[in-house]
Amino acid sequence: MSDADQQPIVIVGASLAGATAAEELRNDGWTGGIVLIGSETRLPYERPPLSKGVLLGKDETDVAQLHDQQWYDDNKIDLRLGKTVTSIDAAGHTVSLDDGSQVSYGKLLIATGSRVRRLDVPGGDLAGIHYLRTAEESQALDDAYVAKPRVVVVGAGWIGLESASAARERGSEVTVVEPQSTALASVLGEEVGELFAEFHRRHGVQFRFGTGVEGFEGTDKVTGVRLSGGEVIPADLVVVGVGVQPNTELAAEAGIEVATRDNGSGIVTGSDLKTSVADVYAAGDVVRWDHPLFGRSVRVEHWQNAKDSGVAAAKAMLGQEVAHDAIPYFFTDQFDLGMEYAGEIPRGTSYQVVLRGDPKSGAYFAFWLDDDRHVLAGMHVNNWDTIDAIQDLIRSGKQVDPARLADPSVELSEV
Repeated sequence: MSDADQQPIVIVGASLAGATAAEELRNDGWTGGIVLIGSETRLPYERPPLSKGVLLGKDETDVAQLHDQQWYDDNKIDLRLGKTVTSIDAAGHTVSLDDGSQVSYGKLLIATGSRVRRLDVPGGDLAGIHYLRTAEESQALDDAYVAKPRVVVVGAGWIGLESASAARERGSEVTVVEPQSTALASVLGEEVGELFAEFHRRHGVQFRFGTGVEGFEGTDKVTGVRLSGGEVIPADLVVVGVGVQPNTELAAEAGIEVATRDNGSGIVTGSDLKTSVADVYAAGDVVRWDHPLFGRSVRVEHWQNAKDSGVAAAKAMLGQEVAHDAIPYFFTDQFDLGMEYAGEIPRGTSYQVVLRGDPKSGAYFAFWLDDDRHVLAGMHVNNWDTIDAIQDLIRSGKQVDPARLADPSVELSEV
């Protein structure tokens, strides 16, 4: 039976992972049907430019677009935008859409991504309170930054710091509110997180650490942010960046195994990205897969994993042997700081931080070692063309000498 005679491969989620999977299916020779379904009306796009060039007013949201409509037409990809899959019938191999239609599939990929966590506090629905996930939200925030408003950012994670950086570069007063002790504490730990906080302070960003948000002030539009201690910070505009949650509900309702929030959330798969249900796969933010290199399950909410897992899922759906072992990777741009990070630190793991170079110089490395001196993760700040060496250290699994790792005169390949 030829590809064209088989049921189509259906991809739920016209996301970076979903569109990348569709592209890989064609690159790998699949000539059968591909149906790519997405709730948004925009052509599939990637998210990093939304919190970087777009917020700085340097780029339009169109720069994030993966392909134009002609590309989908030329590759015979049935792209259905503005449509939401409401249910999956795993036994019948069909999906139902919100327009009442059904689509049959031979193989199904769930690439439904994630959505922002919203603050459920008084005043949370006031105008002037922004979240940053979609192209429309990025454009709205970009437009609002033009007026140089007083900005309060809730959350000192990656999105919060990138939003703060863009607002300051465009002339706004910026205050960041964060319940933890410093910036990025849950991701990088307090020592390295404080380096980022101090870097932002030098650029005029103010912080309120160790406090939460009780509510927002204002009648029709936000005028202030009320902190847990009672202080009200004046604000013309608020950006909330308190994390995301994977869109696993569709899978769970179809009887597909999904991890609990305590276990890190996500659709559970093996290293081949196959779910617990026959002919159903998962990719992108939504998947929690068995990582063959780490020997544990991981879920990664970053751009590179969306691309890598989209490719891996496509190959797996075509019957190829797949062991998705890509090392998680992330990058950020803030003011004149460029950073790349690779690796993954399991929640609750004890570690030693090794700094290489002087952070005050504006160019340095940080590494996280486990108790046996294996490199769990590493990052560089403004030391370009080094991320491959960092990933090689992680992948090697070798024990390293912290003193040699901290010594810039010793090549990373020789530590």
